[in-house]
Parts: sequence; C-alpha cells; structure tokens
Amino acid sequence: MQTKFNLALQLIAPCASFAFLILNKNAMKELIEKINAEFENFKTESESLTQKGVKAAGARARKSTLELEKLLKEFRKVSIEESKK
Repeated sequence: MQTKFNLALQLIAPCASFAFLILNKNAMKELIEKINAEFENFKTESESLTQKGVKAAGARARKSTLELEKLLKEFRKVSIEESKK
C-alpha cells in the first residue's frame, strides 16, 4: 500500500520534470539573447575601429570576443545536455 507521500510524489514528479524543461528552454533563450546582444556590441565596436579609426573601440571589440567565447562555450554545454534528454 502506498503512503500519501509516495502518491503525492508520483503526482508531482511529472509536473516538476515539465517545469524543469520549461526552465531549461527559458535559460537557452536567455543565453541566445545574450549571445546576440554581445555580437551586436562586437559589430558596433569593430565598425568603429575599422571605419572611424577609434583605437579604443578595438579594445572593446576584443573584450567582446572574449565574452562571446564564454557565452558560446556555455551554449555548447547546454545544447549538448539538452540533446541527451
């Protein structure tokens, strides 16, 4: 005979799993938004460097590439985890 706790757990577990999937999808969307925003920042700064000759923009563009690298690695990690489900 099942206890009330086990029965409640069986009822809640699918909902918790579904909520976890929704959270992962939202996290993936947020990550993609961050990547797109950082890429736009890189694009703006690199254009300032190449078209206007603003040397400080070069440093900011390089900084953006480092941030993009981190974000893309995180995307790869999350994407692989998602594909295993």
